[in-house]
Amino acid sequence: MLKKRIIPVQLLINNRLVKTIKFGNYRDVGNPVTSSKIYSASDADELIFLNINRDYRTVEQLLTLIEKVSEVCFMPLSLGGGIKTLKDAEQLLKNGADKIVVNSASYRDRTIISQIADRFGTQAVIVSIDTKLNESTKEYQLYSNCGRQLEDISLEQHVKESIEKGAGEIFINSIDRDGTMTGYDIDLIKKVFEYSSVPVIACGGAGNFGHMKDVFLQTGVSALACGSLFNFGDNNPIRAKAFLSNYGLPFKVI
Repeated sequence: MLKKRIIPVQLLINNRLVKTIKFGNYRDVGNPVTSSKIYSASDADELIFLNINRDYRTVEQLLTLIEKVSEVCFMPLSLGGGIKTLKDAEQLLKNGADKIVVNSASYRDRTIISQIADRFGTQAVIVSIDTKLNESTKEYQLYSNCGRQLEDISLEQHVKESIEKGAGEIFINSIDRDGTMTGYDIDLIKKVFEYSSVPVIACGGAGNFGHMKDVFLQTGVSALACGSLFNFGDNNPIRAKAFLSNYGLPFKVI
């Protein structure tokens, strides 16, 4: 049985670690380098860094960060936010990143996915999808640009086309649940898992380990990503895995 993964997500604005609520208001929650060092010692399987600077996002900001994080963190690192070209991806992958997270650029020019996959392998490409439920139609709508721009494509089509172009993983994030700590959107995750032929990482809503258990047991998701759960309260990946292992879920032992 494939090992499940626990992945802390670190959101960045102006080189500071922040936590948002429904992609809106945010609060500063610390230094990303210090936080990464703690996660490295706490049995996290990977780290995902997303630059969500609203006004100005560049790969240079991520390059500065990864140089510092690589000195204290010894696990796979995935970086996203402001990546628009193959050159952007190359710079990050050649300077310490293991995977690239592509979101907005995948809507503008889907060939960026295939360009990165052809150059570095599909395992190096994560396509991130931010979505919220339209209460009128009961359909999930997709958003880019940090949740500010509605995209005219269905969830199923975007997942399948991204995989066709070379995405090695799909990272699905519920805008509705982001920062609420009320539990993951299991219906959303089931849909994405149904559409996807590659591993799925789910994010948005973790408030306790029971929420994580429910998703792992009810869906085929490969990994769960968390922000608030680890930012607020005395929780860490070690304790999460100890709890989840009681339900027969397999995790890598470090």
